Amino acid sequence: MSGLLRGIARVRAAPVLRGSAIPQRANITTRPAKDAFGPVETIVGLTMFSLTILGPSGWVLANLENYKKKDAAE
Repeated sequence: MSGLLRGIARVRAAPVLRGSAIPQRANITTRPAKDAFGPVETIVGLTMFSLTILGPSGWVLANLENYKKKDAAE
C-alpha cells in the first residue's frame, strides 16, 4: 500500500519538479511609448502618487499629539 502511495505522490509531483513546459519571458521593450504623456497627465499622476505616499504619513504626524494622549489615557 505504501508503495502505491509513493507512486501516486511521485506522479503528482513530477510536473512540479520538471518545471513549466512554456518558457516565461518578460515583455521588455526599449523603444519609447506609442503615445506621449502630456503635461496635464504627468502633473495628475505625480500629484496622485505623492498624495498616496505622503498623505497617510502626514496625517499621522499632524495628529501625533492626539495619539499620545490616547496612549496615556489607557
